[in-house]
Amino acid sequence: MADILFIGLSLSSILLLIALGLAITYGAMGVINMAHGELVMIGAYTAVLSGIYLNFNMFVALPLAFFTAAAVGLLIEKLVIRRLYGRIIDTLLATWGVAILLQQAIRLQFGATFFDVTVPGLGPGLQNIDVPSFLNKPFDVAGFTVQPYRTFIIAVTLILAALTWYLFYRTRIGMQVRAIMRNPDMAASCGIDVRRVSALTFAYGSGLAGVAGVLLAGFKTVQPDMGAAVVVDGFLVVVVGGVGSLLGTGLAALLLGQINGIVAVLSNDIVARAVVFGVVIVLIMWRPQGLFSFKNR
Repeated sequence: MADILFIGLSLSSILLLIALGLAITYGAMGVINMAHGELVMIGAYTAVLSGIYLNFNMFVALPLAFFTAAAVGLLIEKLVIRRLYGRIIDTLLATWGVAILLQQAIRLQFGATFFDVTVPGLGPGLQNIDVPSFLNKPFDVAGFTVQPYRTFIIAVTLILAALTWYLFYRTRIGMQVRAIMRNPDMAASCGIDVRRVSALTFAYGSGLAGVAGVLLAGFKTVQPDMGAAVVVDGFLVVVVGGVGSLLGTGLAALLLGQINGIVAVLSNDIVARAVVFGVVIVLIMWRPQGLFSFKNR
């Protein structure tokens, strides 16, 4: 049973990384970013291509994926989202269009197929990343089988979650983000550069998605549509946890990840997803605002 809980904990960790960016972005900017899953995919492909062309290992690919996904997210914010603030349906549709464009760009190998140029790691080819050998060798501790790679996922998530909490609650820019989440107009009247802070927030959330993509690529196939499913799970975590609440996001990720892991091991992945959706529906009916949420004044 402990092994099953450990698997669920590693799934919860990846869910948390994906959901943190969504929670902060939606809470601060009121933007439903449907392209968040494609930022996960970009992080995974960054790891694949850096391994092929630069011979980078996973540890170097992690920060590279963070900055690559953050740069793409910043570009999306400046070119698309910045013109649609306050229009939540428009941002949903626009980012959905961006997601489709990013998927097709990868499928078409950035257009290189039209010139008979094949880029390994892109297009319809299925790829994965090489996990360091010492992370692939399970070992027993007091009768419990420790899986090093899943332990590594949990450790990276804990570090980034702690960093996010520190930035959010112990820094000047974090205070500005929380002010914008409460009342953007009031924050602007107090001298906060709402556009700049929102752009940096969006970039940071995108970077977290990129890191999640690298970790996910360690045991899942890297392909153009790999982000479509995980973004749904990310939104489920945000809704259950409460918009803008880091604590709620963490607890919701732990809850849903454990449920998914336990049911998947005992039954199968299809039943597991059905159970997760059922739990989410019940929780939303019981507490529509989520487990934790800001109290409006």
